[in-house]
Amino acid sequence: MSKPLIGIVLGAILGAVDGLSAWFTPAVRDQISGIVIGSTVKGIIAGIAIGFFARKFHSLLLGLLFGLLVGAFLAYLVALMQHGYYFQIMLPGSMVGLIVGFATQKYGRTPQAAQA
Repeated sequence: MSKPLIGIVLGAILGAVDGLSAWFTPAVRDQISGIVIGSTVKGIIAGIAIGFFARKFHSLLLGLLFGLLVGAFLAYLVALMQHGYYFQIMLPGSMVGLIVGFATQKYGRTPQAAQA
């Protein structure tokens, strides 16, 4: 699978799991469906960015750092809109970015040049 495709698929799956982690915050349980959908979209966006970064730069360390930064930044934007719960939103979001960054660098395939 290509690096962007791994990023999208894994970002969507881990984003949904990230959203489901909101169940452990009783104050937002009534909003769980919106949180799961939003986290899935956030994971897809992060996966696209991380996948294309991984296609351009072939470094595991850079992929991990970029994934962590993208995940943390997107989670920070969500936490800013919520006016709170920074730790509860940013920690899982950062971990999603870190895992997707690792997986895209480690398991994604770079497109091969066409041979004439």
